[in-house]
Amino acid sequence: MTAVLKNAVTFEAVGAKAAAPTVISFRDVSKSFTVKGVTKQASHSINVDIQQGQVVTIIGPSGCGKSTLLNMVAGLFAPTTGEVVYRGEPVSGINGRTGYMTQSDHLLPWRDVASNIATPLEIQGVPKAQRQARIAELMALVGLTGNEKAYPSQLSGGMRKRAALARLLAYDPETLLMDEPFAALDAQLRLRMQTELFKLSRQLKKTVLFVTHDLDEAVALGDRCLIFSGRPGTIVRDVPIPLGDDRNILQLRKDPRYHELCGDLWEFITPDHDA
Repeated sequence: MTAVLKNAVTFEAVGAKAAAPTVISFRDVSKSFTVKGVTKQASHSINVDIQQGQVVTIIGPSGCGKSTLLNMVAGLFAPTTGEVVYRGEPVSGINGRTGYMTQSDHLLPWRDVASNIATPLEIQGVPKAQRQARIAELMALVGLTGNEKAYPSQLSGGMRKRAALARLLAYDPETLLMDEPFAALDAQLRLRMQTELFKLSRQLKKTVLFVTHDLDEAVALGDRCLIFSGRPGTIVRDVPIPLGDDRNILQLRKDPRYHELCGDLWEFITPDHDA
């Protein structure tokens, strides 16, 4: 293990962002599901705090409770034991201060791009003039200006993801919950979307929880990385990623620190690693 991680396996060692207010707290959280009379534990003993403005990536084997973690923050699932706290209050229902993005873009095929982005604004009852101004702002933000009238079937994979991201940002959620949103993209498109997300998360000061199976992606995007054990999952490592807010995603592959951090994550998740 390299020195950069050996002496700092918790985020507090990184520095500046550790002083930010805590947005999300998991307090001894466990989650079980009962299907056809059989109860299975997805995760256990989750204890972690997420600070405002952090991008926290989450890795671990399939079925270890990574997505369940996001669902509990969103208020879609309640913990079986323990407590999920958001801004000092227990999450007891749908958490309207979060936005969720999954592998599927879930764009409505009968609506053009502008109308898709408008959907959450319409639900909120935002007046038409304000909606149109917000849509134009978001289209420019994600680089889709000029494609307002295009339908999802007319868009490339990357453009669909941009549209989905714009819709996610439309109602300005404080925290973005992202469950492998770029997994289906080819390498080039994934890199472009990583760059866009990183830029927007800093520009808009969003807190992000990002589930991925790609260790390179976990390092490229994160301020820290939570590593889960196998099912029932728990956090076995909380790894700082001290690459800075000014990192250039496109140039990271030339940075020896990046390769060092990727190597350490590989070491942590190997089956014979002593966690």
